Amino acid sequence: QVQLVESGGDLVQSGESLRLSCAASGFTLDNYAIGWFRQAPGKEREGVSCISRGDDSTYYADSVKGRFAISRDNAKKTVYLQMNNLKPEDTAVYYCAADSLLLRICDQPTVAIEYWGQGAQVTVSS
Repeated sequence: QVQLVESGGDLVQSGESLRLSCAASGFTLDNYAIGWFRQAPGKEREGVSCISRGDDSTYYADSVKGRFAISRDNAKKTVYLQMNNLKPEDTAVYYCAADSLLLRICDQPTVAIEYWGQGAQVTVSS
């Protein structure tokens, strides 16, 4: 059974850092397109950062470029999102996602993506 479990969400002040983790089970991480999405209250879920299946190319939303970094440890079956210089507008529920068929997922409709974690709340106070 495929499962994704996020951790690391917290309440932080503007300018601080957080690292989110996504522990995967039931599948081999390096055979999947993986990534992080977020959803703020009243807004649609958006792709934040992703790693493509096959060439491991990375994608970052313009709003997080230079501040966030995605990585994965295949041996630990874990995907990370290092978030630096956090801003109040980064406040959202962050979701880990994975797909075995799509090459990349950040630019795909969320309904097309196979697997999702339960989400981790990140709150950034000003």
